[in-house]
Amino acid sequence: MKNIFKTTIIASLAIALGSCDLDLEPVSAIGENAFFNTTEEVEAGVIAMYDGLQDVVSREFALTEMRSGNTESRSGEGDWAQFESFEVRPTNVAITNYWTYNYNVIFRANTVLKHLDVVSDSSLYNQYEAEARFVRALAYFNLARTYGGVPLIDQVVIQSDKEFFERKTYDETMEFIVDDLEFAVDNLRSRSEMMEGRATSGAAKTLLAKVYLTLDNYADALPLLNDVTADADYALVDNYSDVFYNENNSEIIFNIQFVNDNTTESQDFSFEMTLVGAIVLNQVTDHFKAAVSGDDTERLPVLINPLVDTEVGKYISSSSNARQCGNDWIVLRLADALLLKAEAIMAGNASTTNSDAIDAYNLVRARVGLSTLATDGSETLTKDMLLNERRVELAFENHYIYDLIRFGEAENVLGAIAASNGDTFTPTDLIMPIPQREIDTSDGLLTQNPGYL
Repeated sequence: MKNIFKTTIIASLAIALGSCDLDLEPVSAIGENAFFNTTEEVEAGVIAMYDGLQDVVSREFALTEMRSGNTESRSGEGDWAQFESFEVRPTNVAITNYWTYNYNVIFRANTVLKHLDVVSDSSLYNQYEAEARFVRALAYFNLARTYGGVPLIDQVVIQSDKEFFERKTYDETMEFIVDDLEFAVDNLRSRSEMMEGRATSGAAKTLLAKVYLTLDNYADALPLLNDVTADADYALVDNYSDVFYNENNSEIIFNIQFVNDNTTESQDFSFEMTLVGAIVLNQVTDHFKAAVSGDDTERLPVLINPLVDTEVGKYISSSSNARQCGNDWIVLRLADALLLKAEAIMAGNASTTNSDAIDAYNLVRARVGLSTLATDGSETLTKDMLLNERRVELAFENHYIYDLIRFGEAENVLGAIAASNGDTFTPTDLIMPIPQREIDTSDGLLTQNPGYL
């Protein structure tokens, strides 16, 4: 059974074990001192890490899509409206829970790493370590991009271990992430050798490449993306809608799995994006609608429900219970990797005529029947074209806010959106406040980000 437990960085030493949509018999919550004595029990801990990721994406759209101008809350009130008006407060429930959920995942990963010595098979030992370090890196990447430098917890801690509670710098946090992912790249298995829903070498390469691009390290990102986009384990699906409604398809590099009509393994973010007539949290903005070309006829009805033009079409549920939806959350997919490859080749410049970059861009557009660029040097791929393509292709998948930041366009784009809504945007709004609850419980060891009281 999935046990949602709200561990913070000063949590007492305990673990809840569970299963996500992976082939493992459910495990009830068991005290650590009575568990982790066999390889099978360590693997149960590994599965529990993926289970924890389900919470992370439950309201991630608030911190990403609602801040980017792609979506907004229907009511325009409360904590959710703070994201679209760029007035997020340290007491905001979503930023508080997001911190907690990511550190919960880190705790679970560290628990696996602590108990690896019971695994006698060296191959499994390396695999479990690599999975734990991939998942931990993903959680820290979420935290770093959201809050900046954060406390780095690389072991299971208890309340008295205060040396772990102070924030590290952003650069130190990113260095830690890179180290974990480099190990994962070297030790994870390929997709064809792993159960769907678990970390693979392709997932580690793609995530590490995205980390490198975030650090403007284009040279190290490109070989990783070349490997992934040439990997026979991955291929663009013919129909754009199949990316989202034919789950575990050939395009998926890493996803977080859910099950329809299951009290512990379902999600309700689909409800919050699609339910007609409800006071939903996450609906499509007019600003996004204007960004989609009328010629984009294959993607448009998947992006936006043709019947209700405020609904996100990617997450329409087939569940019988509106709050127990089974749509998986896609973290990484091949179209993302192809566009990242073009970005790596562009290397921070305003444009490129490089044929490999244009080929990658063209593959994404050709799949949905849109015009492509010549690769003979006569046509140019610009930064704006690439950014716009990423916005539409990957809409509502929590990428656009970070694309804007990487491309150096966040202040211009978000400032204009804020002004059009009568709001004010400042550069400090690109980083979220440290949750006030965490500052209070750290005895002042955690410091607040600039721009927040």
